[in-house]
Amino acid sequence: MCPSTNTPPVKGTWQLGDRIVNRVGFGAMRLTGTAPFGHGVPRDRDRSIGVLRRAIELGVNHIDTAAYYFSATRSANELINRALAPYPEDLVVTTKVWPGRDPSGAWWWASPAQLRGQVEENLRQLGRDHLDVVNLRVPPSLRTGPIAEHFGVLAELRDAGLIRHLGVSHVTSGQLDEARAIAPVVCVQNPYGIGASGEDRALLRRCGELGLAFVPFFAIAGAGREAGPVAQDREAVRAVARAHGVSVAQVRLAWTLRQGPHVLAIPGTGDPEHLAQNVEAGALRLSEDEVARLNAIGSPGA
Repeated sequence: MCPSTNTPPVKGTWQLGDRIVNRVGFGAMRLTGTAPFGHGVPRDRDRSIGVLRRAIELGVNHIDTAAYYFSATRSANELINRALAPYPEDLVVTTKVWPGRDPSGAWWWASPAQLRGQVEENLRQLGRDHLDVVNLRVPPSLRTGPIAEHFGVLAELRDAGLIRHLGVSHVTSGQLDEARAIAPVVCVQNPYGIGASGEDRALLRRCGELGLAFVPFFAIAGAGREAGPVAQDREAVRAVARAHGVSVAQVRLAWTLRQGPHVLAIPGTGDPEHLAQNVEAGALRLSEDEVARLNAIGSPGA
């Protein structure tokens, strides 16, 4: 069913660097298979290409991807290239570096000297001469460690014209400050959703104060993370979904967009029906009471 439309829709745009993007974007992680990173069943190639093209038709002009989004038979970047090149002028493609996967699928983390190679691999796969936005994705082991050396390399690649804008991902407020002291930052991409911790909410608010886009991932999956939404969602979330005749995923996305005009959603799917529902979530208006009830849900570790 379509979301309730008795009040003006929560939608709109945000300026990401020097580009204007619609607040509901698209995440490419699930294009390659029913589960990310080679797990699950591979997606049909033509179906994934169709999903990407349909996303553009529905108004999506912000796509999040990475060179390490691949399975044995599919690469998200190459699917994007095949589906959308020559790229629409208003399309912003955001990617991430620092993590990597070798051909066997094993994970590795780039040294500062290896970051240029990761940037060039994204350029090759996407068929671009520059990348719109590159996020430095901080490894869990350095959640509170320094990132200046790695971010400094990306700043040099930005100055060289290989990258248009820079962002950071999975960072603390201190790491954001460290990056901003080196070069302009246009976005922060962190895990965030219903039940987010006070620390996470504070960083989201700070991004708004600084005029930076906050781009949450796992907004739908929540505690399920890469595995997808947990089987049994909170009753408060399900009750709101029943009241509007929509899915739990749509409620989670609508709540995410209510966190501030600078919040950009990047839900991912390989299913055209789910794609349409995700975009429709931008028009779902939650009441103040519903938002308050959802805000009251504590984080999983609380």
